Amino acid sequence: MSTVLSPPFLFRFATPIRYRSKIWSDRSLAFGEEFRLQSFGLLEGKRQFADVRAAWNERGIAFSINVTGKRQAAWCRESRAVESDGLQVWIDTRATNNVHRATKFCHRYVFLPTGGGHSLREPAADQLLINRARENAKPIRPGELRIRSLMKADGYTLECCVPATALTGYDPSEYDRIGFYYAVMDRELGWQNFSVGTQFPFDEDPSTWGVCELVRD
Repeated sequence: MSTVLSPPFLFRFATPIRYRSKIWSDRSLAFGEEFRLQSFGLLEGKRQFADVRAAWNERGIAFSINVTGKRQAAWCRESRAVESDGLQVWIDTRATNNVHRATKFCHRYVFLPTGGGHSLREPAADQLLINRARENAKPIRPGELRIRSLMKADGYTLECCVPATALTGYDPSEYDRIGFYYAVMDRELGWQNFSVGTQFPFDEDPSTWGVCELVRD
């Protein structure tokens, strides 16, 4: 039987991001099982090839992903970030999920495990504009996003951090919910989406994003 509507489209998803006192340091930080983020693309039977985890504190939000099952090297180019293998995240610090055009509180970031630097072997991170936005978030400073990666025979691990200074309106003491969406893109393995798939305009429409609750327990 063919599916008329995408199952994730029928629900409004909310999932916790748990507090952590340290979300970034010079060394890799292990994010335990309690920090794992769900991929509701499972409702469509999508293959889950990435373990995605996240944590927050007053200084920002950090992500850790582990991609496995690859037989080909990751294809990444900093100059073609949208087409590259890696992680993209969308964050709305006001969680206004009833609007179809992004506001200044909506952000889009891309993180690549490789493809940066003169050798194209360094990880890369950047801010992307959101198409049709009513107002763009403030531009970030060069090097403001944090990132590191480790390439492996069957995939890669990637750790990245969006500091509070790069999130317009980020104030967990007053707003403990954020609009949120992620997509792990891979030319070999496909897409792993937080909720709705590529048949929806999640790249520009905040109403298609889910909600993350900034939990302190």
